Amino acid sequence: MFHQILRCVAAVTAPIAVAMVGGAAFAGGSGGSVRAASQNPCGGSLTRGIPARAANAPSGREFADQIRGISDDEREARIQRQLAEGNIPEFLRRLVPVRLESQLPDGEPADVVVCAAPDYLAIGSDEDFLLMPMRLSTALSTAAAYGFTLPTPRIVDAIYAQASVHLLPQPLPAGDQMRSTDYSVHHNELVGVQREDLGVPLGALVAGDKKDLVLTNRLWNHLDRVAIYGWHLATDRPIQPLSTVHGWRYADYSHGARLISTQIFINGLPRSIYSVMQDRRLAPALSDEGVISNVLGLVQNLNTRAKAAIAAVVGDLAHASPPL
Repeated sequence: MFHQILRCVAAVTAPIAVAMVGGAAFAGGSGGSVRAASQNPCGGSLTRGIPARAANAPSGREFADQIRGISDDEREARIQRQLAEGNIPEFLRRLVPVRLESQLPDGEPADVVVCAAPDYLAIGSDEDFLLMPMRLSTALSTAAAYGFTLPTPRIVDAIYAQASVHLLPQPLPAGDQMRSTDYSVHHNELVGVQREDLGVPLGALVAGDKKDLVLTNRLWNHLDRVAIYGWHLATDRPIQPLSTVHGWRYADYSHGARLISTQIFINGLPRSIYSVMQDRRLAPALSDEGVISNVLGLVQNLNTRAKAAIAAVVGDLAHASPPL
């Protein structure tokens, strides 16, 4: 069963109270999430770069059927096409503020607000969506086209700490099938059951359902790799430490891509997240590594090889099969 949740109120004004369910601990949001919800600078204009979803776009269930049994490269090309056409649920376009603390150069405290999608990138509608694992390059190119980027591990930690709902990670048995569509669909169902059991409204800031694809300086030494982090059991307890073990083509059911707006706010004033990542005095608010060196160049380098590979796949598909 896919996520089939009735459309709920968009604004979440208080954390959801969560208890022990079947022996598994579910933690509620912190007081910081109440402040974030009540003072939201992350308006709808930040998502204007996301194309409108077409009325005839495939649902999550339909898209899963379309990508079963095809090669990894072809599947990735189809994922990228659906995302480029705006086939994502409406609730992912309602950003949630996440606050991080820092200091201005003169020593004054700085209120840094990052605008994050409430959950990971998914294909489909609010009523039927598939949380979609994808390669780092696909996530970065999609984010860039939308006017977004991906989080750093520090931002992932802040999102978890301020989330309204903490879902319990649900690892599946390791093996070759981890990268299959069937595994992704099964894990999506498990996440959907948790959401339904807890009555999670669409648009609530959710964490714990996936590992994050992240930006890190480590990628400069591993441009042929993917960086993953997170899947928290509790604050400061990620299952997945920052890792660049897997190659750039790798994606499995546990990976998620969370959109982060490239416009952030410092004491209420808009700034580019990329410029702040280059500012040695403010970068520590966004990254435990401090400055992310030449972050725009890093994103471009990570995409170069993948764009060529995907273009080749799309070209082959155009000659060998119906349009995506």
